[in-house]
Amino acid sequence: MVSGTTAEADAPRRLSRIFEELADRAVGTVTVEQLRDALGDRSFATLLVLFSCLNMLPLPPGSTLVLGIPLLLLCVQMVLGSRTVWLPRFVLTKSISAEKFRNLTTRMLPRLKWIERLIRPRYWPFARSHADRVIGTIALVLAIAVTLPIPFGNWFPAFSCALVGLALSERDGVLLAVAVVSGLLSLAVIGFVIGAASVLAAALF
Repeated sequence: MVSGTTAEADAPRRLSRIFEELADRAVGTVTVEQLRDALGDRSFATLLVLFSCLNMLPLPPGSTLVLGIPLLLLCVQMVLGSRTVWLPRFVLTKSISAEKFRNLTTRMLPRLKWIERLIRPRYWPFARSHADRVIGTIALVLAIAVTLPIPFGNWFPAFSCALVGLALSERDGVLLAVAVVSGLLSLAVIGFVIGAASVLAAALF
């Protein structure tokens, strides 16, 4: 197990610092590809949180069948040990103006820094080379659950997946443990819903 002190010494730059530097250097436009490249080894964790949060939005039934695909794609790449996030070219070339990016960063940073005060490198159980594959496997199971067409059954696994991404981002072993427990509970809830629906269907038909 990696100790809290060792994890802190080996931890990557915090996301708030990365976004501050990007905003300071931004000229013209900022593309998705630039964001991905700037995040470096944080790209998988950050995009895992982003795609998970999208699946937590109160959207019409069936939306997770579409929004869950990027989440599944990301998790599969983590399991395969990819070092760089692959996204379709039309996604990578999407951009916003540098000024709008700075405005968004200004509004986002206080919330992000508040979250970072709660999450910190501690008790991380993985070596650097093993974390993405193991966590990718955990996230993949949750991502599959997110895409299941179960009414109101997607929020809990998506939330758990977001916690996994945050834990990976800061190498927080305590948060990872919470995320795993939350994920197991979400799968148990889905299993209960499916089982109850099967019993009800059998009783009615």
